[in-house]
Amino acid sequence: MGRTLENKKEIVAELKSLLSESESIFVIDYKGLTVAEISDLRNRIREKGGTCKIAKNTLINIAVEGDENWQPVQEFLKDATALLLTKEDIGGVVKEYKNFQKATKKTELRGGVLEGKVLSKTEAEAMADLPSKEELYAKIAGALNALATKVAVGVKEVPASIARGIQAYADKEGGE
Repeated sequence: MGRTLENKKEIVAELKSLLSESESIFVIDYKGLTVAEISDLRNRIREKGGTCKIAKNTLINIAVEGDENWQPVQEFLKDATALLLTKEDIGGVVKEYKNFQKATKKTELRGGVLEGKVLSKTEAEAMADLPSKEELYAKIAGALNALATKVAVGVKEVPASIARGIQAYADKEGGE
């Protein structure tokens, strides 16, 4: 009996550790998945920098108890619960989960929590539309390149416009 209590304490400690490193949690009902499908889901989520953790609802409740940021997840805890914990690429994790869901026709996204705020199923699914960190970096780099080009063209134009201004002034002085 003591061993199972120790085991439960370890699971709660692991959950707390995962939560401390996460930006968001998405709760799915994984009922009906085979062991191979659960492995596939875990691998897919890991590739996107997230973690798929299956635990008993009572242990998840204990792990989030008193934690304002994660306590809202309690409303989604029923039946067979798996947590998708994300670090940076929230959109990528949700997108990958949706791909998995499409392929297996199993599981259901119940909702999620982001920075202490509850996300409905619809809001949680909408997170899949967020650009990944790489996409954001590419957009920023593109914007910076465009800006640098505009600045370079502008800087190149300055001497020419100064020269025209001086010439116009000289012409005006010469004419008077």
